[in-house]
Amino acid sequence: MAKRGKSGGRSGSQRSTAGVVEVPRGTRPDGPVEGVYYIDTGDCELIADQDNSNGWLLRINGVMSSHIDLADPLFLDFEYMRWMAALIESRWPPKDGGRLRGLHLGGGACSLARYFHAAYPDARQVVVELDGKLAEYVRGWFDLPKAPLLRLRVGEAREVTETLTADTRDFIIRDVFAGSLTPRPLTTAEFTEHIKRVLAPGGIYVVNSGDAPDLKNAREDAATIAAAFEHTLIIADPAMLKGRRYGNMVMAGSDTPLDGDPQLARRLLGGAVPAHIWDDAQVRAFAANSPVRHDPAGD
Repeated sequence: MAKRGKSGGRSGSQRSTAGVVEVPRGTRPDGPVEGVYYIDTGDCELIADQDNSNGWLLRINGVMSSHIDLADPLFLDFEYMRWMAALIESRWPPKDGGRLRGLHLGGGACSLARYFHAAYPDARQVVVELDGKLAEYVRGWFDLPKAPLLRLRVGEAREVTETLTADTRDFIIRDVFAGSLTPRPLTTAEFTEHIKRVLAPGGIYVVNSGDAPDLKNAREDAATIAAAFEHTLIIADPAMLKGRRYGNMVMAGSDTPLDGDPQLARRLLGGAVPAHIWDDAQVRAFAANSPVRHDPAGD
């Protein structure tokens, strides 16, 4: 359930193209072309951004998923992606270099993967995408880094995560949606234990938690992450934190503190959609009366 930032807040003005684009089986499109494309899980629509001559929007099964600026991979149009990038850069400043190892659960247009490649040219990233046809299209539409810098792995996010070697990722981002919510198997305590196993010491687990104003889903997400990690954090705009609208919260967990960088708070407040940080104590208070999610008995 992606929300565009104020800089791209005129999403209602983006025209919808009804035409279906036929791509011969076994071939990959050579650059983006507006239209509807059939994919393994339904359909997606590629829409030219009317406010940005280099921009493209990707809608998957009726839900706006991603934005890409072909000329500037460091431009992120969706506010929650900017918040995720700011958090990771506060832990590992790009100026310090280093070879980050990232895992993205949920691919879409690979907006964040492109961003991190530009910010950390030596990073090694894997994007897990359930829809194989969509992964083919994204490779053909957009200028994605080649393997081993960026690998697109087709598969179900939990199944792939469970096969990964321990202590091999510096950050893991969960941005998987079926409609407006993340599939439950990717939100449980048991799955989060696999995340912890795969993260290297000092690593960060970052999730996009979409919710309605009642915040029930966000509270349960927070409770589950807080049960697994010693240190937690939430980033969101004030209206979302107060339960006044549908939207996205960015949540994070780590074995080391997350909220000690004053520059992060200033960066978030200075964005097109100003965001606040809740520290570990505030996250735990927010989640205090909500259950930790578990796999069904017998799984």
